[in-house]
Amino acid sequence: MNKESFTIGMVGLGVMGRNFAFNMVDHGYSVAGLDNNQDKVEALKQETGQKDVDGTTSPKEFIAGLKSPRAVMMLVPAGDAVDSVIDELKPLLDEGDLIIDGGNSHFTDTNRRYKALKKEGIHFMGVGISGGEKGARNGPSIMPGGSEKAYSRVKDIFEAASAHVNGDPCVAWLGQGSAGHYVKMVHNGIEYGLMQLIAECYDIMKRGLGYENQRIHEVFADWSEKELSSYLIEITRDIFVQPDDKSNGDLIDSILDSAKQKGTGMWTSQDAMDLKVPVPTIDMAVSMRDLSAFKGERTKAENILQGPENNFDGNEQQFVSKLYNAMYFAMITTYAQGMALLYNASEHYDYHLDYERIARIWRGGCIIRADLLEDIRAAYKRDDELPNLLLDSEFSEVINNRQGDIREVVLFASRYGIPAPGFMTSLAYFDGYRSGRLPANLIQAQRDYFGSHTYERTDTDGTFHTRWNEQKKDNQ
Repeated sequence: MNKESFTIGMVGLGVMGRNFAFNMVDHGYSVAGLDNNQDKVEALKQETGQKDVDGTTSPKEFIAGLKSPRAVMMLVPAGDAVDSVIDELKPLLDEGDLIIDGGNSHFTDTNRRYKALKKEGIHFMGVGISGGEKGARNGPSIMPGGSEKAYSRVKDIFEAASAHVNGDPCVAWLGQGSAGHYVKMVHNGIEYGLMQLIAECYDIMKRGLGYENQRIHEVFADWSEKELSSYLIEITRDIFVQPDDKSNGDLIDSILDSAKQKGTGMWTSQDAMDLKVPVPTIDMAVSMRDLSAFKGERTKAENILQGPENNFDGNEQQFVSKLYNAMYFAMITTYAQGMALLYNASEHYDYHLDYERIARIWRGGCIIRADLLEDIRAAYKRDDELPNLLLDSEFSEVINNRQGDIREVVLFASRYGIPAPGFMTSLAYFDGYRSGRLPANLIQAQRDYFGSHTYERTDTDGTFHTRWNEQKKDNQ
């Protein structure tokens, strides 16, 4: 490895790191790779015939090969591995060097690392990257946070390597500290919600309407050409016609119905609860993945717990049209919940987020890319301080006009015993958000009754407490 000849370093030469390294090389940047696994280093060397990328297992050789001031990017598993890499490289770095964490680190860890390295004169950026291995190779959505000055050093590299939509790079500096990783976390939370809703559409068509996989494929193929056009709808369309090479059927029918998770959806729900921002569709998506893991118990319960019979005899085509509108309604409310969380987190964590910018960089490369994001971007252009998408004039009109269909879908699911909590919570969120008065006054009264927690009144300021049971006795 030639001394001080590489523009940027990549630590972690697994699928994501190797693909992103090749992506940067494709755009004219030289990349040095580091991995403690010699086989991965050799794979890097064998997969490229270009001279602008090289790899090593030696941290000293790796750092010596980078141009100064150095820029080092990590694509390693979140958690202890990130701290381990930082501890190993830090003694070899100089003041002004830059470390970039491109993994799915929790934003609180990013804040800790950002502050600790800043004291030592080393720049640190937490950067969210979405798009999977294909996105890393061909152009992901990139969500950088940290010092804007530090970002300027890799801005051209990231813009070249990112996805592009209508000539716009799907990358932009988002804010100080952990802003990038926070936005990526919420991106993944929205992803959880959308995947749950799509799975419920599948279940409703499969169990409720009795559709075969080919027919479900045709429905999603139709949807992918309309307003619902998105990456997740497109891949769902393709999944239903994938043959199983181990049987004579479709692969989807041989996959275990127990979904796993890496934690980012749960992190979104947890922080939303800390900030007291409701994201019920995302919460329910996390819960349903948890429920899916109880496969053994569910199999036993299937033979014990009874539900209603499915004897749908309505117009299937009309119902699928209602299901389409219900999906669009729920899709909007899921994005609205995620963006509302970003709105509140921006103030709480002093990120100063630009919501139009976030919608813009999510339009390409990432897992939640969708035609809808262009409309979301336009909404924030109309009002850059919009606290909730449902308050936008155009979105409110769309969602008002389609609420009848999601109500029909929820009724259908309830009538035939098909779990559709994503649709149910999306509708409940809408109904709750549009209610000028909720029954929380009763909850406040209950809290004051059993715990003297006090309450507020509608007609005067201040907090109040009532001796509920004593007053009852006095009146008898």
